[in-house]
Amino acid sequence: MRHDILAITCALALPAQAEPIFAPRDIAPHSYTGGWEFFVGGGLSSFDCNGDGLPELFAAGGEEPAQLFLNQSDDTLRFDPVESALALSGVTGSYPLDIDSDGHMDLVVLRVGQNRIFRGAGACRFAEWQGLTLPDDDSWTTAFSATWEAGQILPTLAFGNYVDRANSDGPFGTCAANALYRPTGDTYGAPIELIPGFCALSMLFSDWARQGRADLRVSNDRHYYVRDGAEQLWAMDGTPRLYTEADGWMRHQLWGMGIASQDIDGDGWPEVYLTSMGDQRLQARDLAADGPTYLDAPFDQGATAHRPYTGDDGRPSTGWHPAFGDTDNDGLIDLFVTKGNVEQMPGSAMDDPNNLLLGQPDATFVEGGLRAGIATMARSRGAVLSDLNGDGLLDIAVVNRGAPMELYQNITPDAGGYLSIDLLQPGPNPRAVGAIVDLRVGDRLWSQERTIGGGHAGGSAGPLHFGLGEVQRVQITVHWPDGTRTQHEDIPTNQGVTLTRPNAPPPGRWEP
Repeated sequence: MRHDILAITCALALPAQAEPIFAPRDIAPHSYTGGWEFFVGGGLSSFDCNGDGLPELFAAGGEEPAQLFLNQSDDTLRFDPVESALALSGVTGSYPLDIDSDGHMDLVVLRVGQNRIFRGAGACRFAEWQGLTLPDDDSWTTAFSATWEAGQILPTLAFGNYVDRANSDGPFGTCAANALYRPTGDTYGAPIELIPGFCALSMLFSDWARQGRADLRVSNDRHYYVRDGAEQLWAMDGTPRLYTEADGWMRHQLWGMGIASQDIDGDGWPEVYLTSMGDQRLQARDLAADGPTYLDAPFDQGATAHRPYTGDDGRPSTGWHPAFGDTDNDGLIDLFVTKGNVEQMPGSAMDDPNNLLLGQPDATFVEGGLRAGIATMARSRGAVLSDLNGDGLLDIAVVNRGAPMELYQNITPDAGGYLSIDLLQPGPNPRAVGAIVDLRVGDRLWSQERTIGGGHAGGSAGPLHFGLGEVQRVQITVHWPDGTRTQHEDIPTNQGVTLTRPNAPPPGRWEP
């Protein structure tokens, strides 16, 4: 059994860097509002919709119209609201992807009511995509993920639904079924119902076993499934099936809000972070087991973030959007988590600041949110942790329930080096969703997978960001979705690079 769940195998000495510092920046007022159907959701997505290399922001509004913000940043972050076809009411969240593989980012918009898919036409123009009309019913959609399965032209789409609004016995114990759309050639048929549904609030397709196939993890809200539900992992066989205890899947129950997945200990295998009410769970796979057996990190790892660290409210925290990233570029992975009371739940903290858990060389985490300047007391929901102005530092944007959206620029002095890596390939799935990128220096490994999904009701589409400390050059291995493997030697750091998959090399086997 893997007792040293998160022991970093690091032969490369990484010097300490200054702790991250963020400065608030102005952004036009926008908040996520509405009644109980909008207590959850409030997602934020980032993607470049005009081809200038800087990501725009799209914020859910709940009962108010959603808002697209055009990125006008230079040395200082600046986003201006713009009119667009995306300004719908009833929006809970959104996820960007290039669904038709035309080189323009499209957007799946989740709603209370009919979900919508918008085709990007360049210059941040959008129109309804005609390739799939989603049901116009009472669905209450709060989660989404997508992946390209082998040999397919179109992506497989998973929609996670919350309480069944049409069930008069609700809301407790009346979770709606989730829906899976698998393509056949250049069309979609009727959805496959993923039953049972346990009120999903986050979904993520990920190749957890590095087997060349992404399976679907679903995080569910125990508040509404009440008794028999649990976290889920769907094996994407010809007919999707749930992993069970017989496969090694351990039963976990929590008030699941969000999912983040990344290799944080340098062994090549991704860890998983699950937000919840009361505490958050950092899990690592038991590599001695044959199947998807995940173990909770010990309490002294410092990742539970179970109570507010400032503000004198000692009640349990409520976590929403988790995002891994190296905020000071010291080569160690940090973790940003949004927090906020669902509405007026008396047993949970009202003054509940967002967390910035800083990765340490001994594999623990130390809270840095207050010193970093991001300890907002608003009821935060969706967020983006991304390099918004292309300066090599990860910035933060946050959507708040009933309070103005917030924008924070990373101004960390003496930050370490970085490498920003984008991927392109010919044919379907041009952004190489499902690819795994490994960076090596000596015995040290950094690894990331390109995915669509996770977080809480929103995600980012853009280059993969690696913080690298004082490393000057790295070796890069890209494991492309079809099994092709390419190596790129002696790549200088402190830059952005785009790696393109060649047409012909023979497939390779992933190795940690």
